[in-house]
Amino acid sequence: MTLGASKWNKIEHRLFSYISMNWRGQPLISHEVIINLIAGTTTKKGQKVQAGLDNSLYPPGIKVSDAEFEKIHIIRNEFHGEWNYKIEPNHE
Repeated sequence: MTLGASKWNKIEHRLFSYISMNWRGQPLISHEVIINLIAGTTTKKGQKVQAGLDNSLYPPGIKVSDAEFEKIHIIRNEFHGEWNYKIEPNHE
């Protein structure tokens, strides 16, 4: 299993150290164990991590056009909206 972070999303990189500390020494024997350890992570400032398993298969090489990207309903947080945001369904 590979755990990765977007190179553009700095908050993910900041959380990885907490995730690593939380699962340190634990055998990562199943997806369930890994997800529970990740989801049980909290930072010193109280930030909580949400985790879930996505079993979907995604074909490689699909490009999102600028027009399609503009349709994404992104709700940015006042504090570092480039890192802290929600994506909600569009009601078209």
